[in-house]
Amino acid sequence: MQWHTLDTSEVCAHFSIDPASGLDNGEAARRLAVQGSNELTETGGMSPWHILWDQCTSTMVLILTTAAMVSLAIGSVRDAASILAIVCLFTTLGFVQEYRAERAMRALKRLAVPTVRVRRDGAVSEISASELVSGDVILLEAGDVVPADCRLLEAYSLKAQESLLTGEAEAVEKQTAPLPDGNLSLGDRLNMVWMGTTAIAGRGVALVVATGMATELGRIAGLLQAVRNEPTPLQKRLDRLGKILAALAVAISGVVFGLGVWRGEPLRDMLMTAVSLAVAAIPEGLPAVVTITLAIGAQRMLKRHVLIRKLPAVETLGSITVICTDKTGTLTENRMTVSGMISAAALEGRAVDADFTLQRVASVLCNDATLRSEEGREAIVGDPTEGALLLEAAASGLYRPELEMLFPRVAELPFDSDVKRMLTIHSVTTAGAERAELQALAAASGDRLVFAKGASDAILAICAADQSLRAAVVRQVDTLAAQGQRVLAVAFRLVRANEHLELAECQRGLSLLGLVSMMDPLRAEAREAVSRCLEAGIRPLMITGDHPLTARTIADQAGIVAQGGVLVGRELDELGVDGLGDQIGDVSVYSRVSPEHKLLIVQALQQRGEVVAMTGDGVNDAPALKKADIGVAMGITGTDVAKEAADMVLLDDNFATIVSAVEEGRTIYANILRFIEFSVSGNLGKILAVLLLPFLGLPNPLTPLQLLWLNLLTDGLLGLGMGVERPEPDVMKRGPISPNSQIFDGRMIRQTLLTGGTIGLTTILLTWHYWISHPDGTWQTVLFSSLAFAQIGQAMALRSSRHSFFHMGFFANPLLLSMIVAVISLQATVVYLPALQPFFKTTPLNFETLRWVVVPGITVFIVLELVKYAGRLMTLRDGERFTA
Repeated sequence: MQWHTLDTSEVCAHFSIDPASGLDNGEAARRLAVQGSNELTETGGMSPWHILWDQCTSTMVLILTTAAMVSLAIGSVRDAASILAIVCLFTTLGFVQEYRAERAMRALKRLAVPTVRVRRDGAVSEISASELVSGDVILLEAGDVVPADCRLLEAYSLKAQESLLTGEAEAVEKQTAPLPDGNLSLGDRLNMVWMGTTAIAGRGVALVVATGMATELGRIAGLLQAVRNEPTPLQKRLDRLGKILAALAVAISGVVFGLGVWRGEPLRDMLMTAVSLAVAAIPEGLPAVVTITLAIGAQRMLKRHVLIRKLPAVETLGSITVICTDKTGTLTENRMTVSGMISAAALEGRAVDADFTLQRVASVLCNDATLRSEEGREAIVGDPTEGALLLEAAASGLYRPELEMLFPRVAELPFDSDVKRMLTIHSVTTAGAERAELQALAAASGDRLVFAKGASDAILAICAADQSLRAAVVRQVDTLAAQGQRVLAVAFRLVRANEHLELAECQRGLSLLGLVSMMDPLRAEAREAVSRCLEAGIRPLMITGDHPLTARTIADQAGIVAQGGVLVGRELDELGVDGLGDQIGDVSVYSRVSPEHKLLIVQALQQRGEVVAMTGDGVNDAPALKKADIGVAMGITGTDVAKEAADMVLLDDNFATIVSAVEEGRTIYANILRFIEFSVSGNLGKILAVLLLPFLGLPNPLTPLQLLWLNLLTDGLLGLGMGVERPEPDVMKRGPISPNSQIFDGRMIRQTLLTGGTIGLTTILLTWHYWISHPDGTWQTVLFSSLAFAQIGQAMALRSSRHSFFHMGFFANPLLLSMIVAVISLQATVVYLPALQPFFKTTPLNFETLRWVVVPGITVFIVLELVKYAGRLMTLRDGERFTA
């Protein structure tokens, strides 16, 4: 039903009630039994068991679990326990993250009001909000949270703060008259109040038309539950990688097992070797290293005022191509602020520099808001627009308590939406004035002062102003309105002791003091943040429930390109997802949108292959936050609903912080990719050695325990050090990572083959040489240790995929240096400690042999540095700027 189009009598007739007496208790009970409680019900969603099952059945986990079971079956309990520990860590962390995401509905429930004043059986009583039914008559006053969707029957200067649903910072003045347009947005349905919003001024009587999940807030709850969580780009790529490596692992293990049996090796040893190669063929340290890398990255982000709620979302920051941001509270400060004052003299061209003392006095005294100190700052109690006037005057040293002592209010005409102005009358006293100009004003004011403020046309109607001034006011108001600003006019009149005027007569002959312009200002750092996003190849879109003119103004101020114009909610309804897809590449500003429209925009962007981030703080943002590839909620002004639906929270509500998060996300993603390259190419080198050395006449080169030990040192310790590498200098000069890109693209394949081939070739040649010269068994320890040193050299060179090791700074990654020292120490332990030599089949190496053992590492380091140098030369040849 379009309740806002109906007259109040029609609405009452529909629900069969008399607003003077309300429902009788018996009828209310019957309706409650049919409609159910006025609560947001939780439906759908994933159960904890379902979430756990999804985690346990991922490709990587299945491979590792299978390898662990085989190891256990052949008696290698230690190896099985190590692999299963990684599996448990991976699944536990994944389960916790996904379970937290399902708690978004609980936050929505907390928005319900515990009690409400309702008129039943002709009397007003207080009942639980959950007992409300459609047809109930409720009473609202300033400070009340609206408990259900209602059609207003009476409104007395009633204003509601609806930014929770509409995104508009300014309070909405309510009325009771029907509105004939059936397609109005929520923010324009002035005779309706909505569940979860707040009455901030005046009072009203309203008829409940919808409760629980049938309300607008309930509809958002339903949308939130209907949105499916999509896997992040890295999760998709890792899943593909896992399947590819699984097939390779089976094939390689089968080949090694077959060759070993053919050569007459013991069946049990070959089975264990095959299992070890299967584990080595995939980066089994990947789940642990990725999780730890993301966790450490999340800790670093916390220092930058970013709270990560879902670890896998960290890497998505590196892939986002579009940021959909709300205007109110995200790009702007979510508070009305006086942006300028213009005196009547300036409007007439008589003066530019004016004394605004009297204008400020009028703004403070003709005002019903108050200021309250909260945590060291002034908080507004009452209408935000009136509060903005108080804050502006307070900044000039004019405070309401002092002014009210000088000019106590004796009569008033409250603000009326029909005449669009407020008028107050004040007596005059000189007692208590501390400022000289206030003493002079009081002394010159006569017996009474009349102040008025309101819309410019309403104030001009009671002013004695000539046509030139009136024309100047109209021109100035039009200019400011075109800039998205709200304009109030202020006027006054002196009433002498011998004048005896009735209250109505005081609305004539006032003198215009001037105009006050105000707006919800742009955050100081927003423009620079938008600029950095554009430089990083990220396109910002502004999606707001505010007026199109205001939306375009803020977009222009923030630097968001709006050459495609502004699309409003009605146009989005007509276009649909497909139609919007044709225009969304050109339009960057959207106004008068609803939660469905935000979802529509996100869906249209995702259909174009974009990776979408959505920033927001209100309940109306929650479905889009969950649907987006990464949802970013505001920590200070954000609702619990938005935070629970989001992947990350900006603790300082600073839009610029998201740029820092993007930089960190890109760095983490690059570190993970480098680790994958490091692990796979290193494992390729080991596999080549194990496969090819037997063809040169060497017996089984490495034992299963040696292979697992090497994986622990390289994929575990060195991988951890690589995961915390600092950002490369040009990380924010590159475009976003394509969501369709593969982990193993052409460059990665070439690098993997080159590095793995270099590791394999150098260690094979060195081992073959020592096998000929030292057939007593030293050659196996040489191979065992040279593989470890080869990957040390590889880890040092892979600190950056473009920049040299020396440019990145030798001591810039102390954790990696510590891990290198740890790897060398641990490898020395198993080589030289007699108690461990029988387990690892090692023999001590003399100094001359050690000099040769490090050669593969040095060779790998030099080869990779030469490849990066060649890449920089090619970049310079193509005319691109590159920092060495």
